[in-house]
Amino acid sequence: MPLSRRAALKSAAALAFSGLAARVAAQAAGDAYRNEVEGYGPLISDPRGVFDLPEGFSYQVISQVGDTMDDGLFTPGRADGMGCFALEGSRVALVRNHELRHDRTSHINLGPGGVAGERNGLIDAAKAYDRFADGRPLPGGTTTLIYDLQSRQVVRQHLSLIGTSTNCAGGVTPWGSWLTCEEITRDPGQDGVNQKHGYVFEVTANSHGLTEARPLPALGRFDHEAACVDPRTGVVYLTEDESDGLFYRFVPERPGDLAAGGRLQAMAFKDARGGSSANRAERVWGPGDWRDVVWIDIEDVDSAGVRRRGHAAGATLVARGEGIHWGDGELYLTATSGGPIERGQILRYVPSRFEGQVGERLRPGRIQLFLEATDERVYNMGDNLTVAPNGHLLVCEDNYSDDIYNHLRGVTPEGRVYTIGRNIYPGNSELAGACFSPDGSVLFLNLQTAGLTLAVRGPWDRVRTS
Repeated sequence: MPLSRRAALKSAAALAFSGLAARVAAQAAGDAYRNEVEGYGPLISDPRGVFDLPEGFSYQVISQVGDTMDDGLFTPGRADGMGCFALEGSRVALVRNHELRHDRTSHINLGPGGVAGERNGLIDAAKAYDRFADGRPLPGGTTTLIYDLQSRQVVRQHLSLIGTSTNCAGGVTPWGSWLTCEEITRDPGQDGVNQKHGYVFEVTANSHGLTEARPLPALGRFDHEAACVDPRTGVVYLTEDESDGLFYRFVPERPGDLAAGGRLQAMAFKDARGGSSANRAERVWGPGDWRDVVWIDIEDVDSAGVRRRGHAAGATLVARGEGIHWGDGELYLTATSGGPIERGQILRYVPSRFEGQVGERLRPGRIQLFLEATDERVYNMGDNLTVAPNGHLLVCEDNYSDDIYNHLRGVTPEGRVYTIGRNIYPGNSELAGACFSPDGSVLFLNLQTAGLTLAVRGPWDRVRTS
């Protein structure tokens, strides 16, 4: 009897587990991480072998790759960035990216149509951004999951964007949509694509079906990672997952209408154009240091080489800018491989009172090196991040170590790190998509290669920072 898609995935996980048994056994309950403050206390081993949490916390698996969604399609794999939106009553919408590349068969097989494409006929191909020569849509895109916080039940799941590639992270907007970002740049005819790739797309959170995929070229064409929006100004801030990437902002012509165009700019230290913020070849700042910034206009934003032209014009390099999230009048972003040991930095940006206007020349925005990794047991290649209701950061790790698990870290406003969770599912998958429900009671989280979306509950207000 042939294996079902779910059974095949579980069989592969079992094989992975047997191959990783030695590594799992070698990691004792507490010696793979170190806290700088107590946080929520030590992690407790999960008997189900999925996700370790402190005492008083629990998780619920609310979605799994291979599930049949309400539109008849399969839940795609490799869920990455995710946003949470309030709906009516106790319901929320989770819009999830799926980081599926168009040029990898293993990724295509995890798409919504199934391994053999047997359900592709259920997709409205006219709404797909791009299709292969045989008519199949490219596998990347988003799904939307409706979840009831009170009943703790999934109400609905459906495909909400299709035909894109390598949808890594993104960001929520104040007007109720999700910005999903392609972390790949391709020209028509390259690797079998028929459209240009490297764009941001917008998905309405309360849609009940597939959104017609339309790119936002004015936000630039590059290896996008994540985005966040300042609700005061409507300015969109964008990261780029490249070792020599830049930190961008998009100043819209009409806030809230990104399709109307605007200016794409890249950040530079005001007193030292060019160079790098990574502290590798040269140490240019330390944790707690602030730098005034200027923003450099980017020309030809829809053509290749955006970051190279920006850096040549004086923009400062950021080592793999990934997660970015808006806080209280400021934003935080991760530089995943920044720092002398290349295990990550967190930067904090406070916009000018006159952000995007002439007056910011005299009163510029400021950027701070908020955190820099010096011990991979404390902090190890932070990727997606969110700001918790209590003002702490929650950071998802994406390290490639065979010896240290990927952890969910908390960071206090003073920059002290503690550990909240540990992914012990076979394969050491990255954690991604961390976002809180609007009432702050539930943290939603993806275990990417495990294909799981979790709802985590616990005493979030009882963190200890001593």
